[in-house]
Amino acid sequence: MAGAYAVIRTVDHHTGGEPFRIVPDPPAAFPGATVAERRMFAIDDPDADGLRKLLCREPRGHADMYGGFITPPDDEGAHFGVLFWHKDGFSTACGHGSIALIALAVWAVQTRRVARDPSGSSPVVIDVPSGRVTLRVHTTGERVTAVDFVNVPSYRLAGHVPVMTTRGNVTVDIGYGGALYAHLDAAQVGLSVTPELYSDLIAIGREVKWALNDTPFARHPVDDRLSGIYGTIVYDDLGTDENGDPHQRDVTVFADGQVDRSPCGSGTCSRVAVLAATGRLAPGRTLVHDSIVGTRFHARIVEELTAGGHAAVVPEVTGMAYRTGEHRFELDPDDTLGTGFVLR
Repeated sequence: MAGAYAVIRTVDHHTGGEPFRIVPDPPAAFPGATVAERRMFAIDDPDADGLRKLLCREPRGHADMYGGFITPPDDEGAHFGVLFWHKDGFSTACGHGSIALIALAVWAVQTRRVARDPSGSSPVVIDVPSGRVTLRVHTTGERVTAVDFVNVPSYRLAGHVPVMTTRGNVTVDIGYGGALYAHLDAAQVGLSVTPELYSDLIAIGREVKWALNDTPFARHPVDDRLSGIYGTIVYDDLGTDENGDPHQRDVTVFADGQVDRSPCGSGTCSRVAVLAATGRLAPGRTLVHDSIVGTRFHARIVEELTAGGHAAVVPEVTGMAYRTGEHRFELDPDDTLGTGFVLR
C-alpha cells in the first residue's frame, strides 16, 4: 500500500452534509491515457485499492465515506481529473459523483488550482471516468457562494411500477439522472423523511432497490453499463413554497444501504425528470429539494429534448460545499487492523 508508513494527506469537504475526501497527491500510480483507463487500472491494482480502503474504512473513515484521487486530465481541455471511490470500490461518477463535483469545484477555486474569474463566475472543468464535466463556481470577493452543475439529459423510464415490500405493495417511478433511481413516496409505507426513521428508511430503500435491480425496469435503454438500480429515493412531498415552486424532502439510499446526507446531485436530477414527466415541474420553475439533515439544493430545467427514446430534460443543480479540515493519515505496519474494516 504505497509503503506501510506512507503519509496520505487529504482535504475534506461536505456538500449538503455529505462528506467528500480529496486526495490531491495520492501516493499511488494510476497508469492510463484517460481517467476512464486509470479507473480500470485502479479497480484491479492492490496498492490503489488498499489506499481506497485505508481512507474509506473505519477507523479512518466509515461506511458512508466518499472520496477521490486527483489525477491529470485526459487532455488540456480540463483542469484536472478525479477517480471516485466509496466503500464498495471505484465509481464512474454517473451516480454519487455529482455531489463530489461540487466539493471539487469549491476546492479547486479556494486553493487557486483554478483562477477566479473577475466576473464572479468561474468555470471548472473536470475529467471523470464517465466523461468531462463543467461547473460554475460563484464568488463574491474571496468567498465562494454557490456552485452550479448541468447534468446529463434525464428522464423517467417508467411510472407506477408495482413492488412488493414487507410494508405492503407500493408503486414507484424509475428515473434516470446519470444513474437509475427508484422513487418512492414515503407516505406509501407509513414513513416520513426524518433522522428518527433513518434505519427504517435504509431498510425500505434497500428492499426496493434489490426487488427491482434484476428486472427489465433496471435496464438502461442505451448503455447497459448504466443498468441496475443505483439507489432508491424516498421522498416527502411538501407541496409548494412561498413562490409556488415544488418543495420536497428526500433521502437517497444507494449502493447496499449507503445513505446520502445531502439531497443527492444525480438523485435530484432524476427527481427533476420524474416531476417534469408528471407535470409537477415546468421550465422556469425551481425544485426546492431538502435532505434528511435539512440541507438544500435548487434545481431547474435548462433544456427539453429527447434522450434514450424518452422525453427528457437537462437539469441544472445549485448547491454549496464547505471545507471541514485536513488530515495526515498513516498505516503502522504493526497495526493488526491493516487498512481497516466496514461494519455495514
